[in-house]
Amino acid sequence: MPDRTEENLIIEFENETEINTDDNGFIPDERLNEIAASVCKRALELHSIDSLCKVSLMVVNSSTIREYNKSQRGIDSVTDVLSFPNIPFTPLNKGDVNIFNELNNADYVDPEDGRIILGEIVICYERVISQAKDYGHSYEREFAFLTAHSILHLLGYDHIEEADRIEMEDKQREILEPLGFKR
Repeated sequence: MPDRTEENLIIEFENETEINTDDNGFIPDERLNEIAASVCKRALELHSIDSLCKVSLMVVNSSTIREYNKSQRGIDSVTDVLSFPNIPFTPLNKGDVNIFNELNNADYVDPEDGRIILGEIVICYERVISQAKDYGHSYEREFAFLTAHSILHLLGYDHIEEADRIEMEDKQREILEPLGFKR
């Protein structure tokens, strides 16, 4: 699937799953890419980030995300989404566009196109399907939620402390609801 460009954002999209059009829960790659682009674009808008940015998004199966989780985090289990931030945001500057002025371009900018590389998102498609069923909403809404959750991690948010969890949930709603992805 070709990369998707939305004004200041490129989503480098790769679907490694083998779900076909006859499977329950199938969302075409083009639609997954469209959802991811709109969610990431909205997150950047909320943070007043108009710099040229890039996000890599991989949609994978359970065994692949388990391998990533084990190799990158030391946790040998399947998870729904993993985020690998490239920008060194901290709790004090999360989502702050001014950090881009302080970065060494060689470490954070793609030399081919000059775009800031925000990081990588890895989403388990089987979890999209099962969690959508568990929570009683559409597969598209679950995919949008996991993308919003992950882009916020790329922008420096976390949910370890209760106050941070509440803040992150509020931001997720600010991203998703205007796009029509309501719970």
